[in-house]
Order: sequence, then C-alpha cells, then structure tokens
Amino acid sequence: MTPPANDDALPSAALTRLMTWLSPAFPVGAYTYSHGLEWAIEDDTVTTAAGLEAWLIEVLRHGGGRNDAILLANAYRAAAAGDHEALRDIAALAAAFQPSKERHLETTAQGRAFLQAVLGAWSNDRLAALATALEPEPVIAYPVALAVAAAAHDVPLEATLVAALNAFVANIVSAGVRAIPIGQSDGQRIIASLAPVCQKLAGEAECADLDELGGAALRADIASMKHETQYTRLFRS
Repeated sequence: MTPPANDDALPSAALTRLMTWLSPAFPVGAYTYSHGLEWAIEDDTVTTAAGLEAWLIEVLRHGGGRNDAILLANAYRAAAAGDHEALRDIAALAAAFQPSKERHLETTAQGRAFLQAVLGAWSNDRLAALATALEPEPVIAYPVALAVAAAAHDVPLEATLVAALNAFVANIVSAGVRAIPIGQSDGQRIIASLAPVCQKLAGEAECADLDELGGAALRADIASMKHETQYTRLFRS
C-alpha cells in the first residue's frame, strides 16, 4: 500500500544535508566549546541536570541561542535573494555581536571550518558565488555560514532553524555531560525537554528582523568572559 503524501515533509535531500552538516561528526570542532558553561560549573552555578536545563532555557530564550537564530534567518533571506551587500553586512554584524573574546572565537572558528568543509564536499555554483561574495569579510560567524549553505542548497529556512537550535542544545548538553558530570540519559532528557522551546524559537526567528537582536542572559555572557582566565579548562569557551 502506498503511504499517504505529506505536503509538510522535509525533502529527503534537505534532510540529508541538515543531518550531515549538524552532526557531531561534521568537522567544525563544536565539541571543544562550552559557550561559557564550564565556568558556570566551576562556579557551582550549574551542578545538576535540572540546573543545566534551566541554564540552557535562558541561553536559548534570552541569549546566544535566540540571537544566532535571528542572524541565521536574516542571512538566509539575504543569501536566497542574492543580496550580497546585505549578506556581508549581516556577516560583519554577527561577528561583532559576540559578547566576549572566546564567544567570538567559538562562532568564527566554527563558521570558517563549516564553510570550508561544505565548499569541499557539498559545493555548487550558488554556494561558490555566495562564498566569494563573503571573501572581503575576515571572519564568518557560524550561523551565517550555515545560512549560506542552506540557502544555496534550497534547504527550507524553518527546518534549518529548528535543526540548528537543536544542535546548539545538544552541543552544550554534551559539554555538561562531560564536565558536571551527568549521565547520558539525563542529557537526552534535557534535549527532549527543550525540543518544543527550539521549535517555538525557530518560528519566532524566522520572521524576525535585525532590530530584534538583543539579550538578557548576562550571567552566561559573564561566564564566557570569566572562562578566559579559568585555571583548569577542558573547553575553548
């Protein structure tokens, strides 16, 4: 029997790209960053699975998670429209918007590695043209690099946003599992619990403009600054 058609289903090619690009195995070095969490653990701010979930909710709603989603959405729209000037402006803003030296390193190192890997294995004419348009920019933030690749391959924006936010959560949870430490099952429960938050945030970011950038996750930003001088460190941020 032929299964009923689902008009909302993500095309298999787009799904394959998102699964590959946002896999922990994709060579961007995401596992080496904790987004300031390592200092929060050292400071006894985050010591349990419940504490990690609460920390992540605030970062998603009021910090880097939300801002990265807005930057991704705007970069995607510019890339899809072929508006290279707007794309360069967003790339410059995304790099400048980071609240600390280590957060700047986190997003730009991953952005550079992501774009290089995608150009090496998944390039097409549109992606090559967009990458060339970004060449005057000395650094490319990770959400901008992901947006450019997704737009060039016609991966839907909504799916890209949801996948990127879930990958962001999974990466910080992975850091928490190793550094707190908590169990793998606890980590999976946190990821599952925050999936609706990621979906809601993706919907909000999809139509947000750059004027809506901003945040109030001040302790997470301070944590990333404190991490720069933390004596014993497993992570780069």
